[in-house]
Amino acid sequence: MLTNAAVKAARARASAYKIADERGLHLFVAPTGRKSFRWRFRFAGQEQLLTIGQWPDISLDAARARAEAARERLGRGMDPRTAPAVMTFERAARAWHAQQLAGWTAVHAADVIARLEADVFPAIGNNELDAIDAPAVLRIVRAIEQRGAIQTARRVRQRISDVFALAVSEGWAQTDPAAIVGRALARAPAARHHPALTTVEDARALLAAAELVDASAAVKLASRFLALTAVRLAAVRGARWCEIEDLYGNAPVWRIPAVRMKLAATKKLDAGNDHLVPLAPAAVAVLRAARALRWGWTSFPRPRRI
Repeated sequence: MLTNAAVKAARARASAYKIADERGLHLFVAPTGRKSFRWRFRFAGQEQLLTIGQWPDISLDAARARAEAARERLGRGMDPRTAPAVMTFERAARAWHAQQLAGWTAVHAADVIARLEADVFPAIGNNELDAIDAPAVLRIVRAIEQRGAIQTARRVRQRISDVFALAVSEGWAQTDPAAIVGRALARAPAARHHPALTTVEDARALLAAAELVDASAAVKLASRFLALTAVRLAAVRGARWCEIEDLYGNAPVWRIPAVRMKLAATKKLDAGNDHLVPLAPAAVAVLRAARALRWGWTSFPRPRRI
């Protein structure tokens, strides 16, 4: 398959050539160096060729979206060359989503497209972009607000606006109808302060109560370690012994790899973004107890009082 880098790097040769993408779509490079996206297909028993557009006026993602629209037209028995393929909101949204993948984690990317599929595509997914107006967008976000999901409604409106920003830039649409809708949304609810323990005595009482819970020793140790390090629960659940440095030395540290942190996908690949957690003596005691438990020792150090 083609990549943006491959399209950019393609150079002129003595004779024209093409670089395949998928399902008939390819980049055609002329001897002059001019690059264009073309789609090869069969219609009425004959092989045909549709020129989608010239690069860089048409991006790779845009070419794929237009080729997909042409395929749908062909699937309905229509010649894709007789009329320009209609760019619908869903096609534009999937092109936008594909552009963002490099900077997102797989979990976040799946969450974004799932929300669009659940709340947006059923309402306007098949609509041509310029046929979508502000009231149509407002109806979508109002329906989400009525479920009590105020913040979700705001995020959905922003993502619709992001799709239109790409569409306007690519020439698929004239305006962004979601831009003005933000002013019509319900006010975000006032921030609520979650209950918190604010004294050392209360914290000690909670830890003591946790020790009395009917749970396994491993669960109790994990709970105490969480309290002593103040990291995310997921970090403790996914902890590995190889992340613990100098456990029996003078400066014990827990190095949580960036790949396990809540970061942008690009930052996860940089070890410079590892999260270092200095371990207090009480936290070290918990880890030693956990290691003893893992090795099946019948006794191990009691957690130190904090």
